[in-house]
Amino acid sequence: MGKVWAFDLGASNGRLMLGSFNGEKINLEEIHRFPNSPVHINTHYYWDILRIFQEMKNGITKSVKMGHKDVMSMGVDTWGVDFGLLSPTGELIGNPYSYRDEHFQDGMEEMLEEISKSELFSRTGVEPAPINTICQLYTIQKKKPDLLKGAISLLFTPNLISYFFSGVKKNEFTITSTSQLYSYKQKKWDTEMLDKLNIPVDILGDITPSGTILGPTLEEINKELQIDPVQVINIAGHDTACALAALPINKKNTAFMSCGTWVLVGIQVEQPVVSEDALAWGFTNEGTLEGHYRLQKNNMGLWLIQQCHKVWEREGHGISYEEQNLLVNEAKPLQHFINPDDQTFFNPKNMVTAIQDYCINSGQTPPETKGEILRCILESLAFKYQWVLEKLENLTNTSLEEIHMGGGGIQNHLLCQFIANATDRTVHAGPIEASAIGNALSQWIALGEIKDIQEARQIVQRSFVTKTYYPQNQINFSEAYNRFLKLI
Repeated sequence: MGKVWAFDLGASNGRLMLGSFNGEKINLEEIHRFPNSPVHINTHYYWDILRIFQEMKNGITKSVKMGHKDVMSMGVDTWGVDFGLLSPTGELIGNPYSYRDEHFQDGMEEMLEEISKSELFSRTGVEPAPINTICQLYTIQKKKPDLLKGAISLLFTPNLISYFFSGVKKNEFTITSTSQLYSYKQKKWDTEMLDKLNIPVDILGDITPSGTILGPTLEEINKELQIDPVQVINIAGHDTACALAALPINKKNTAFMSCGTWVLVGIQVEQPVVSEDALAWGFTNEGTLEGHYRLQKNNMGLWLIQQCHKVWEREGHGISYEEQNLLVNEAKPLQHFINPDDQTFFNPKNMVTAIQDYCINSGQTPPETKGEILRCILESLAFKYQWVLEKLENLTNTSLEEIHMGGGGIQNHLLCQFIANATDRTVHAGPIEASAIGNALSQWIALGEIKDIQEARQIVQRSFVTKTYYPQNQINFSEAYNRFLKLI
């Protein structure tokens, strides 16, 4: 049966995965992988969107050379909130800003003078944060108004790339739901709020449900890449929505975790939860493939470890990820803790120094060796996720019995085990390529190859291996958790 191209783009790398479905099982094959990170120019961070697009075309060329000429469709999933602006002639206006651009922090403070956090949250269900699209647009309108004056369309990152391939400009529901521009009550752009903030509404365009077929690839694309027309589908464009769709969850009271640069912890709900506690605890509500919502908290993830590796490589004594595990096991457990989501760790020049300074400033002996630093990160992450689970139970009045993890972060087996230990819950980990699998599933559902999300998850269960972790050493972890809580 059908083959599809699943472009899964993260904040540290991108890949083209070929999905094949024989009616019974899914096979996923990596065709092309490339690095992706924000580019710093003068005082701003940008995404090199044209290089990303070229790498995607390179991936298609490579796929065709491998004999995959019978591909039915393609879909793109990415991180949330970021966007590109188009001119009246359909051309890109500059490189898109990265959510890590520091200027949006100042914009957030100014915006909150005009609208409160509680109003932002109650209207959109999205946690107010400098990275959100609404804050980016507000800052651009204040500091670089000419950019918006020249724009006729705004497209979120996956929809911008789909436009490059198809020529069709449509924003999709799940990626739109991350922006804080969308009213979940009215199921449309919150025009009243945007008018209040002097953000132009006319550039936002139409919102399509997940799985909308935009149309075939452009003729010039077909000629350049020597391919037959391929259907471009506005799949569930947010990578976490894709990841959740691919997790074979079969118990109701199960939390999900999408693990990568960020780790998103949450549960599925039919309508957003916008209580005062949800806002105070930093939760957000974002869309699912089915049109419902994920009540979740966006947490720091493997970014901390990635940045430490960069420091060590820059200093000339980098380590492999295999060596990392050995060093962590050699380090004494439960000695040093950080709050992983402290602003200190958002984008420091030196992550290792930032962690050591944090420990000193919080009255702890700082970790010194690589193993101590890495163990500090992993144990702190696990404890933060336990804190999140406790708050989820409180918000929804449920008892969460298990955790299902997906994404590249589950390859860090120590992290998975530490999460089981810290939360005292069974952890099911898999599949690794959850976002890419969910991307492909979204396409097959749109094409009528798979009936719905329930059938899709059954197929995933048949197709991929899941590893289970059970809690260990609960007494030690419980005492250490109480020490960690003093940092939150």
